[in-house]
Amino acid sequence: MSHTFDHIVIGAGISGLGAAHLSARQGLKTLVLEASERVGGCIHSLRFEALDGFWIEAGGHTCFNSYGNLLSILDDLDLTRQVRPKPSLSYRLWKNGKRRSILSALHPLEALGSLPRILREPKAGRSVRDYYSAILGRRNYQDLLRHAFQAVICQPADHYPAEALFRRKPRRKDVVKAFTFARGVSTIPETLAAQSGLEVRTSQRIDRIEALTTGFRVQLADGQALAAAYLTLAVPPDAAAQLLPLGFDELRALVGNIGMSEIETLVLAVRREDLQLAPFAGLIGVDSPFYSAVSRDFLPDERYRGLAFHFRPGMLSLEEQVRVACASLGIIPERILAQAQVRNRLPALRAGHLAVVERIDQALAGKRLGLTGNWFIGISMEDALTRTRSEHQRLFGD
Repeated sequence: MSHTFDHIVIGAGISGLGAAHLSARQGLKTLVLEASERVGGCIHSLRFEALDGFWIEAGGHTCFNSYGNLLSILDDLDLTRQVRPKPSLSYRLWKNGKRRSILSALHPLEALGSLPRILREPKAGRSVRDYYSAILGRRNYQDLLRHAFQAVICQPADHYPAEALFRRKPRRKDVVKAFTFARGVSTIPETLAAQSGLEVRTSQRIDRIEALTTGFRVQLADGQALAAAYLTLAVPPDAAAQLLPLGFDELRALVGNIGMSEIETLVLAVRREDLQLAPFAGLIGVDSPFYSAVSRDFLPDERYRGLAFHFRPGMLSLEEQVRVACASLGIIPERILAQAQVRNRLPALRAGHLAVVERIDQALAGKRLGLTGNWFIGISMEDALTRTRSEHQRLFGD
Protein backbone atom coordinates (compact mmCIF):
# COMPACT_ATOMS: atom_id res chain seq x y z
CA MET A 1 0.00 0.00 0.00
CA SER A 2 1.26 3.48 -0.88
CA HIS A 3 1.17 6.12 1.85
CA THR A 4 1.07 9.68 0.51
CA PHE A 5 2.84 12.70 2.02
CA ASP A 6 3.32 16.25 0.83
CA HIS A 7 7.03 16.12 1.58
CA ILE A 8 9.43 13.28 2.35
CA VAL A 9 12.87 14.13 3.73
CA ILE A 10 15.60 11.51 3.70
CA GLY A 11 18.19 12.10 6.42
CA ALA A 12 17.62 13.23 10.03
CA GLY A 13 20.71 15.35 10.53
CA ILE A 14 20.30 19.06 11.20
CA SER A 15 19.83 19.72 7.46
CA GLY A 16 17.02 17.20 7.03
CA LEU A 17 15.26 17.97 10.30
CA GLY A 18 15.48 21.67 9.46
CA ALA A 19 13.90 21.01 6.06
CA ALA A 20 11.13 18.96 7.66
CA HIS A 21 10.53 21.60 10.33
CA LEU A 22 10.10 24.36 7.76
CA SER A 23 7.66 22.39 5.62
CA ALA A 24 5.67 21.11 8.61
CA ARG A 25 5.24 24.69 9.83
CA GLN A 26 3.64 25.48 6.49
CA GLY A 27 1.07 22.76 7.17
CA LEU A 28 2.58 20.20 4.81
CA LYS A 29 2.29 16.54 5.76
CA THR A 30 5.97 15.74 6.26
CA LEU A 31 7.86 12.50 6.88
CA VAL A 32 11.55 12.07 7.73
CA LEU A 33 13.33 8.78 7.02
CA GLU A 34 16.66 8.10 8.75
CA ALA A 35 18.89 5.06 8.15
CA SER A 36 20.54 5.03 11.59
CA GLU A 37 18.97 4.40 14.98
CA ARG A 38 19.24 8.00 16.16
CA VAL A 39 18.63 11.50 14.84
CA GLY A 40 21.22 14.25 14.66
CA GLY A 41 23.80 13.03 12.17
CA CYS A 42 27.07 14.84 12.90
CA ILE A 43 25.51 16.35 16.03
CA HIS A 44 26.01 13.74 18.72
CA SER A 45 26.05 14.49 22.44
CA LEU A 46 27.21 11.05 23.54
CA ARG A 47 25.83 10.13 26.97
CA PHE A 48 27.30 7.62 29.40
CA GLU A 49 24.38 6.21 31.36
CA ALA A 50 26.78 4.49 33.79
CA LEU A 51 28.02 7.99 34.71
CA ASP A 52 24.51 9.33 35.39
CA GLY A 53 24.11 10.60 31.84
CA PHE A 54 27.35 12.59 31.71
CA TRP A 55 27.71 13.64 28.07
CA ILE A 56 30.51 14.68 25.74
CA GLU A 57 30.13 16.15 22.27
CA ALA A 58 31.32 13.57 19.76
CA GLY A 59 30.49 15.77 16.78
CA GLY A 60 29.44 19.39 16.35
CA HIS A 61 29.94 21.15 19.65
CA THR A 62 29.35 24.91 19.41
CA CYS A 63 26.53 27.23 18.38
CA PHE A 64 27.01 30.97 17.91
CA ASN A 65 24.75 34.01 17.96
CA SER A 66 25.66 34.55 14.29
CA TYR A 67 23.72 31.40 13.37
CA GLY A 68 20.59 33.23 12.27
CA ASN A 69 18.80 30.31 10.62
CA LEU A 70 19.50 28.06 13.59
CA LEU A 71 18.29 30.70 16.04
CA SER A 72 15.09 31.14 14.05
CA ILE A 73 14.39 27.44 14.50
CA LEU A 74 15.30 27.60 18.20
CA ASP A 75 12.79 30.43 18.56
CA ASP A 76 10.12 28.25 16.92
CA LEU A 77 10.91 25.42 19.36
CA ASP A 78 11.09 27.73 22.40
CA LEU A 79 14.69 26.62 22.92
CA THR A 80 16.38 30.02 22.73
CA ARG A 81 15.65 30.72 26.38
CA GLN A 82 17.30 27.40 27.35
CA VAL A 83 20.74 28.16 25.92
CA ARG A 84 23.72 27.87 28.23
CA PRO A 85 26.65 30.24 27.62
CA LYS A 86 30.02 28.75 26.74
CA PRO A 87 32.87 30.60 28.46
CA SER A 88 35.91 31.45 26.40
CA LEU A 89 38.63 28.86 27.03
CA SER A 90 41.97 28.49 25.26
CA TYR A 91 43.20 25.80 22.93
CA ARG A 92 46.74 24.53 23.16
CA LEU A 93 48.98 22.81 20.64
CA TRP A 94 50.05 19.19 21.04
CA LYS A 95 53.45 19.13 19.37
CA ASN A 96 56.38 16.74 19.77
CA GLY A 97 54.83 15.18 22.86
CA LYS A 98 54.27 18.48 24.68
CA ARG A 99 51.42 20.91 25.24
CA ARG A 100 52.39 24.33 23.93
CA SER A 101 50.74 27.74 23.60
CA ILE A 102 49.21 28.85 20.31
CA LEU A 103 51.54 31.85 20.22
CA SER A 104 54.59 29.61 20.33
CA ALA A 105 53.97 28.70 16.67
CA LEU A 106 53.21 32.24 15.47
CA HIS A 107 55.69 34.30 13.41
CA PRO A 108 54.47 37.82 14.24
CA LEU A 109 56.75 39.79 11.92
CA GLU A 110 55.73 37.67 8.95
CA ALA A 111 52.07 38.15 9.86
CA LEU A 112 52.45 41.93 10.12
CA GLY A 113 54.20 42.06 6.77
CA SER A 114 51.59 39.92 5.02
CA LEU A 115 48.38 41.21 6.64
CA PRO A 116 47.91 44.26 4.34
CA ARG A 117 47.34 41.81 1.49
CA ILE A 118 43.98 40.87 3.01
CA LEU A 119 42.54 43.99 1.37
CA ARG A 120 43.53 42.96 -2.13
CA GLU A 121 43.80 39.17 -2.14
CA PRO A 122 40.70 37.52 -3.68
CA LYS A 123 39.23 34.59 -1.77
CA ALA A 124 36.84 33.09 -4.34
CA GLY A 125 38.00 29.91 -6.01
CA ARG A 126 41.19 29.60 -3.93
CA SER A 127 42.36 26.90 -1.57
CA VAL A 128 42.90 27.46 2.14
CA ARG A 129 46.65 27.02 1.73
CA ASP A 130 46.88 29.46 -1.17
CA TYR A 131 44.76 32.19 0.39
CA TYR A 132 45.97 32.12 4.00
CA SER A 133 49.62 31.74 3.03
CA ALA A 134 49.20 34.93 1.02
CA ILE A 135 47.55 37.04 3.74
CA LEU A 136 49.39 35.75 6.84
CA GLY A 137 52.62 34.28 5.47
CA ARG A 138 53.76 30.83 4.43
CA ARG A 139 55.54 30.00 7.69
CA ASN A 140 52.51 31.02 9.74
CA TYR A 141 50.32 28.83 7.58
CA GLN A 142 52.67 25.85 7.72
CA ASP A 143 53.47 26.01 11.44
CA LEU A 144 50.11 27.14 12.89
CA LEU A 145 47.15 27.88 10.63
CA ARG A 146 47.31 24.62 8.71
CA HIS A 147 46.91 22.64 11.92
CA ALA A 148 44.30 25.00 13.38
CA PHE A 149 42.14 24.74 10.25
CA GLN A 150 42.51 20.94 10.21
CA ALA A 151 41.28 20.94 13.81
CA VAL A 152 38.16 22.85 12.72
CA ILE A 153 37.22 20.70 9.72
CA CYS A 154 38.73 17.38 10.94
CA GLN A 155 40.50 16.67 7.68
CA PRO A 156 43.53 17.95 5.71
CA ALA A 157 42.98 21.64 5.04
CA ASP A 158 45.40 22.55 2.26
CA HIS A 159 43.00 22.06 -0.67
CA TYR A 160 39.77 22.97 1.14
CA PRO A 161 38.00 25.99 -0.44
CA ALA A 162 38.89 29.17 1.44
CA GLU A 163 35.44 30.66 0.86
CA ALA A 164 33.78 27.69 2.60
CA LEU A 165 35.85 27.89 5.79
CA PHE A 166 34.67 31.12 7.42
CA ARG A 167 31.81 33.36 6.34
CA ARG A 168 30.85 36.60 8.04
CA LYS A 169 27.33 36.55 9.45
CA PRO A 170 25.37 39.16 11.46
CA ARG A 171 25.18 38.49 15.19
CA ARG A 172 22.01 38.49 17.28
CA LYS A 173 22.76 40.62 20.30
CA ASP A 174 19.96 39.21 22.46
CA VAL A 175 21.75 35.82 22.53
CA VAL A 176 25.13 35.01 24.10
CA LYS A 177 28.00 34.76 21.62
CA ALA A 178 28.66 31.01 22.02
CA PHE A 179 26.25 28.58 23.60
CA THR A 180 25.20 25.01 24.22
CA PHE A 181 22.44 23.30 26.23
CA ALA A 182 22.30 21.54 29.58
CA ARG A 183 22.14 18.16 27.81
CA GLY A 184 24.36 19.09 24.88
CA VAL A 185 23.78 20.25 21.32
CA SER A 186 21.80 17.07 20.57
CA THR A 187 18.95 18.88 22.32
CA ILE A 188 18.31 20.61 18.98
CA PRO A 189 17.76 17.60 16.67
CA GLU A 190 16.01 15.65 19.42
CA THR A 191 13.52 18.49 19.97
CA LEU A 192 13.01 18.94 16.23
CA ALA A 193 12.24 15.25 15.80
CA ALA A 194 9.86 15.14 18.78
CA GLN A 195 7.64 18.08 17.79
CA SER A 196 4.01 17.46 16.95
CA GLY A 197 3.01 17.60 13.30
CA LEU A 198 6.19 15.89 12.14
CA GLU A 199 6.76 12.17 11.69
CA VAL A 200 10.30 10.78 11.99
CA ARG A 201 11.16 7.13 11.39
CA THR A 202 14.63 5.79 12.20
CA SER A 203 16.32 2.54 11.07
CA GLN A 204 14.77 2.92 7.62
CA ARG A 205 16.40 1.31 4.58
CA ILE A 206 15.53 2.60 1.13
CA ASP A 207 15.52 0.20 -1.80
CA ARG A 208 14.98 2.76 -4.55
CA ILE A 209 13.35 6.07 -5.44
CA GLU A 210 11.27 6.61 -8.57
CA ALA A 211 10.34 9.92 -10.15
CA LEU A 212 6.63 10.22 -10.93
CA THR A 213 4.74 12.79 -12.95
CA THR A 214 3.35 14.29 -9.75
CA GLY A 215 6.26 13.65 -7.38
CA PHE A 216 8.21 10.64 -6.13
CA ARG A 217 7.75 7.10 -4.88
CA VAL A 218 10.11 5.85 -2.16
CA GLN A 219 10.34 2.07 -2.00
CA LEU A 220 11.57 0.82 1.39
CA ALA A 221 13.55 -2.37 1.88
CA ASP A 222 10.69 -3.84 3.96
CA GLY A 223 8.39 -3.64 0.94
CA GLN A 224 6.48 -0.52 1.97
CA ALA A 225 5.97 2.15 -0.71
CA LEU A 226 5.67 5.83 0.14
CA ALA A 227 4.65 8.64 -2.18
CA ALA A 228 5.25 12.37 -1.91
CA ALA A 229 4.72 15.43 -4.04
CA TYR A 230 8.15 16.76 -2.98
CA LEU A 231 11.34 15.01 -1.93
CA THR A 232 14.42 16.36 -0.15
CA LEU A 233 17.66 14.41 0.10
CA ALA A 234 19.58 15.54 3.19
CA VAL A 235 22.33 12.93 3.08
CA PRO A 236 26.07 12.90 2.23
CA PRO A 237 26.88 13.35 -1.48
CA ASP A 238 27.82 9.71 -2.09
CA ALA A 239 24.51 8.58 -0.56
CA ALA A 240 22.61 11.21 -2.57
CA ALA A 241 24.21 9.96 -5.79
CA GLN A 242 22.97 6.43 -5.03
CA LEU A 243 19.45 7.56 -4.11
CA LEU A 244 18.80 9.89 -7.05
CA PRO A 245 16.13 8.36 -9.30
CA LEU A 246 16.43 7.72 -13.01
CA GLY A 247 16.27 10.90 -15.03
CA PHE A 248 18.66 12.81 -12.78
CA ASP A 249 21.86 11.63 -14.44
CA GLU A 250 23.54 15.04 -14.63
CA LEU A 251 22.93 15.61 -10.93
CA ARG A 252 24.24 12.15 -10.09
CA ALA A 253 27.50 12.83 -11.93
CA LEU A 254 28.00 16.21 -10.24
CA VAL A 255 27.15 15.03 -6.74
CA GLY A 256 29.05 11.75 -7.07
CA ASN A 257 32.34 13.61 -7.61
CA ILE A 258 32.21 15.32 -4.20
CA GLY A 259 34.50 13.46 -1.82
CA MET A 260 34.05 12.48 1.81
CA SER A 261 36.51 12.41 4.70
CA GLU A 262 36.40 9.79 7.46
CA ILE A 263 37.06 10.65 11.12
CA GLU A 264 37.55 8.27 14.05
CA THR A 265 36.43 10.00 17.24
CA LEU A 266 37.50 8.65 20.63
CA VAL A 267 35.38 9.90 23.55
CA LEU A 268 36.87 9.65 27.04
CA ALA A 269 35.48 10.42 30.51
CA VAL A 270 37.64 10.67 33.66
CA ARG A 271 37.19 11.79 37.26
CA ARG A 272 37.85 15.47 37.83
CA GLU A 273 40.57 14.78 40.36
CA ASP A 274 42.43 12.49 37.94
CA LEU A 275 42.97 15.18 35.30
CA GLN A 276 45.37 17.79 36.63
CA LEU A 277 45.13 20.18 33.68
CA ALA A 278 43.51 23.57 34.16
CA PRO A 279 40.20 23.96 32.28
CA PHE A 280 40.88 24.32 28.55
CA ALA A 281 39.01 24.26 25.25
CA GLY A 282 41.07 21.44 23.80
CA LEU A 283 44.19 20.50 21.88
CA ILE A 284 45.24 21.11 18.28
CA GLY A 285 47.34 18.28 16.94
CA VAL A 286 50.55 19.33 15.14
CA ASP A 287 51.70 16.46 12.94
CA SER A 288 49.81 14.23 15.36
CA PRO A 289 47.56 11.20 14.81
CA PHE A 290 44.62 13.36 15.94
CA TYR A 291 43.38 16.56 14.34
CA SER A 292 42.00 17.93 17.57
CA ALA A 293 40.73 17.12 21.05
CA VAL A 294 37.69 19.06 22.26
CA SER A 295 37.01 19.18 26.00
CA ARG A 296 33.73 19.34 27.92
CA ASP A 297 35.23 22.00 30.26
CA PHE A 298 32.94 24.68 28.79
CA LEU A 299 30.12 23.21 30.91
CA PRO A 300 31.79 21.88 34.07
CA ASP A 301 30.54 18.82 35.91
CA GLU A 302 31.21 18.32 39.63
CA ARG A 303 32.49 14.76 39.18
CA TYR A 304 33.74 14.21 35.65
CA ARG A 305 35.69 15.72 32.80
CA GLY A 306 35.53 14.56 29.20
CA LEU A 307 37.19 14.97 25.82
CA ALA A 308 36.57 13.90 22.24
CA PHE A 309 39.69 13.16 20.20
CA HIS A 310 39.19 13.37 16.44
CA PHE A 311 41.73 10.95 14.93
CA ARG A 312 42.92 10.59 11.37
CA PRO A 313 41.32 7.42 9.96
CA GLY A 314 43.09 4.09 9.73
CA MET A 315 46.30 5.11 11.50
CA LEU A 316 45.92 3.59 14.97
CA SER A 317 44.07 0.79 16.68
CA LEU A 318 41.64 1.70 19.45
CA GLU A 319 44.21 0.73 22.07
CA GLU A 320 46.84 2.94 20.41
CA GLN A 321 44.40 5.84 20.21
CA VAL A 322 43.75 5.53 23.95
CA ARG A 323 47.49 5.59 24.68
CA VAL A 324 48.03 8.69 22.49
CA ALA A 325 45.08 10.49 24.11
CA CYS A 326 46.22 9.65 27.63
CA ALA A 327 49.77 10.82 26.88
CA SER A 328 48.45 14.20 25.72
CA LEU A 329 46.42 14.52 28.95
CA GLY A 330 49.13 13.28 31.32
CA ILE A 331 47.11 10.34 32.66
CA ILE A 332 47.35 6.56 32.46
CA PRO A 333 44.71 4.49 30.60
CA GLU A 334 43.60 2.92 33.89
CA ARG A 335 42.17 6.31 34.94
CA ILE A 336 39.58 6.25 32.17
CA LEU A 337 36.08 5.73 33.56
CA ALA A 338 34.25 5.36 30.24
CA GLN A 339 35.10 5.47 26.58
CA ALA A 340 33.44 5.12 23.20
CA GLN A 341 34.50 5.28 19.58
CA VAL A 342 32.35 7.09 17.03
CA ARG A 343 32.92 7.16 13.29
CA ASN A 344 31.97 10.38 11.55
CA ARG A 345 32.05 11.50 7.94
CA LEU A 346 32.44 15.03 6.62
CA PRO A 347 32.52 16.38 3.06
CA ALA A 348 36.01 16.80 1.62
CA LEU A 349 35.39 19.98 -0.37
CA ARG A 350 37.98 21.34 -2.82
CA ALA A 351 38.79 24.77 -4.25
CA GLY A 352 36.25 25.69 -6.92
CA HIS A 353 33.48 23.81 -5.12
CA LEU A 354 31.00 26.70 -5.27
CA ALA A 355 31.12 26.52 -9.08
CA VAL A 356 30.02 22.87 -8.78
CA VAL A 357 27.16 23.95 -6.48
CA GLU A 358 26.03 26.43 -9.13
CA ARG A 359 25.83 23.61 -11.68
CA ILE A 360 23.91 21.47 -9.17
CA ASP A 361 21.42 24.28 -8.65
CA GLN A 362 20.98 24.70 -12.40
CA ALA A 363 20.19 20.99 -12.71
CA LEU A 364 17.66 21.26 -9.85
CA ALA A 365 15.83 24.27 -11.30
CA GLY A 366 12.15 23.55 -11.83
CA LYS A 367 12.32 20.16 -10.12
CA ARG A 368 10.37 19.03 -7.05
CA LEU A 369 13.58 17.59 -5.63
CA GLY A 370 15.63 19.34 -2.95
CA LEU A 371 19.27 18.68 -2.06
CA THR A 372 20.74 19.93 1.19
CA GLY A 373 23.46 19.12 3.67
CA ASN A 374 26.76 20.31 5.06
CA TRP A 375 28.44 19.92 1.66
CA PHE A 376 27.19 23.01 -0.17
CA ILE A 377 28.58 26.20 1.39
CA GLY A 378 30.36 24.87 4.49
CA ILE A 379 30.23 22.23 7.22
CA SER A 380 28.86 24.24 10.16
CA MET A 381 25.29 23.86 11.44
CA GLU A 382 24.47 27.31 10.12
CA ASP A 383 25.95 26.58 6.70
CA ALA A 384 23.80 23.46 6.49
CA LEU A 385 20.65 25.31 7.55
CA THR A 386 21.36 28.18 5.17
CA ARG A 387 21.28 25.69 2.32
CA THR A 388 18.18 24.05 3.79
CA ARG A 389 16.28 27.33 3.93
CA SER A 390 17.22 28.30 0.38
CA GLU A 391 16.02 24.91 -0.89
CA HIS A 392 12.79 25.26 1.09
CA GLN A 393 12.13 28.64 -0.48
CA ARG A 394 12.80 27.24 -3.95
CA LEU A 395 10.40 24.34 -3.43
CA PHE A 396 7.65 25.91 -1.33
CA GLY A 397 8.12 29.69 -1.35
CA ASP A 398 8.64 31.84 1.77
